[in-house]
Amino acid sequence: MKVRDLLEDLEYTCVRGTVDTDVESLVYDSKKVGPGCLFFCIEGANFDGHTFAAEAAGKGAAALVVSKPVELPEDTRAAVIQVKDTRYAMARLSAAWFGHPAEKLKVIGITGTKGKTTTTYLVKSILEDAGYRVGLVGTIEVIIGDTHIHAENTTPESYLLQKYFAEMVEAGLDTVVMEVSSQALMLRRTQGFVFDYGIFTNLEPDHIGPNEHSSFEDYMACKSLLFRQCRVGIVNGDDSHWREVTKGHTCELENFGLGEHCMLRAENLELVHTPGELGVRFHVAGLLDLDVEVQTPGKFSVYNALAAMAICRHFKVKDEDIRRALLNARVKGRIEMVKVSDRFTLLIDYAHNAMALESLLTTLREYRPNRLVCLFGCGGNRSRQRRFEMGEISGKLADLTIITSDNPRFEEPQAILDDIRAGMEKTTGRYVEICDRKEAIKYAISHGQEGDIIVLAGKGHEDYQEIRGVKYPMDERVLIREILEEGVAHI
Repeated sequence: MKVRDLLEDLEYTCVRGTVDTDVESLVYDSKKVGPGCLFFCIEGANFDGHTFAAEAAGKGAAALVVSKPVELPEDTRAAVIQVKDTRYAMARLSAAWFGHPAEKLKVIGITGTKGKTTTTYLVKSILEDAGYRVGLVGTIEVIIGDTHIHAENTTPESYLLQKYFAEMVEAGLDTVVMEVSSQALMLRRTQGFVFDYGIFTNLEPDHIGPNEHSSFEDYMACKSLLFRQCRVGIVNGDDSHWREVTKGHTCELENFGLGEHCMLRAENLELVHTPGELGVRFHVAGLLDLDVEVQTPGKFSVYNALAAMAICRHFKVKDEDIRRALLNARVKGRIEMVKVSDRFTLLIDYAHNAMALESLLTTLREYRPNRLVCLFGCGGNRSRQRRFEMGEISGKLADLTIITSDNPRFEEPQAILDDIRAGMEKTTGRYVEICDRKEAIKYAISHGQEGDIIVLAGKGHEDYQEIRGVKYPMDERVLIREILEEGVAHI
């Protein structure tokens, strides 16, 4: 394909060579540069692709896309295309390279601090139950038909995203639902197409710091970009930030929530608590009129279900399909119930920071357990403050905390436990320390009491433990199965 054909509707200057140059591939990783490729010089937090321009030309790159001048040998034959933003250019050129596959799909983008992952799976479940063929791009995985691909980022780089879209079209899918992170919006990964539906779940301070967002205002501004890139915006009308997030929107707007002002709203919430299961029943009013039940606990489960229903009503999904899909939907590692006993409830959740853990434990408290038991650890080579905060929160909200190991990475596991304990000791909460995670889980199960709710927090969908740079297989579901097979007293 010629460079000229890829540059449609993009402002650029050809500062060297010609746009009639043929290219055989698009590359943004300097390690993958080869003869005939077009190389994007991307500026990152810790590197600058422009420093590899001469090397890329020397390896036979046919063209370079840059945002500032680069020095090349006189005999370089590569074309040099200068643009304002190489990330934006990569998104646009990638879409053209794959033949604009998003135009052949209904594209649903979900952003927000919490609830993105669960809502994407709920939408996929409801739409597939109604006969649609749905792809998924998210934190846990990318799903294309029967193919499941482990995800490295919540939202992949623009080239990879367009590649996935193209594969979905090739596989005969008609819809894709995807998580859209603030980082992806900031780094222009979702440019090159328009979302049919953009969804906002909620907003709380998160991802603020070095290499992320400079402030909460910047974080919020990045989230708002979705509503200038979608046809219909669907927002949580109960969230205090929704007006700021949709400021300057170019789409039609709808809202959902619990408030009377919401166009789609939940009424008459009733908590459901049976042995081994937690859920909520409620009535949906406004744009829909039906009774539903979700088998995950708390108000945030209601908000996730409302967001999914607000999307799926645009697809003319029948009420009975919505009811059935919501009742049966499960998301790995997101308030995932694991049946081990009729005496108590055990669940796995990804809550791995103070905000998420507080929300989870507060929600579980509403179900009035005999005891609320929280097992968790903290990741190594991450903020120590998180450890103190999570220890203090669990100490305040749980009846018993089991401090254990998570991903110690290059730190000593006991040093991390010591930090968590420091937070715990600011409270009067009871705790035990068991560094080995399997032994900690065994302790939790063997000491479970009638009416307890036991939550294994922090790992969620992860199926590994990272120690000294090596990821070892460790799936909590497997550990639980092994513990039960080995025989545990008192279940």
